[in-house]
Amino acid sequence: MFSRRLISIASMAAFAVSLTACGTPSRQTLGTAGGAVLGGAAGNAVTNGSTAGTIGGAALGGVIGNQVTKP
Repeated sequence: MFSRRLISIASMAAFAVSLTACGTPSRQTLGTAGGAVLGGAAGNAVTNGSTAGTIGGAALGGVIGNQVTKP
């Protein structure tokens, strides 16, 4: 269970880093990516590794991160 969670978190972090590799991202883009990573990790933890919980948490975290960092 721990290794599955670690792999999920590491893959979300790698995805977020890959989004920022194509130039200088805006503050809002970073907020969206950061929110998605944190939301996915939280969703994974709350739902005990459920794929739906991880994806739902990432989606919700991305939206929150996007709205909080609006210019």
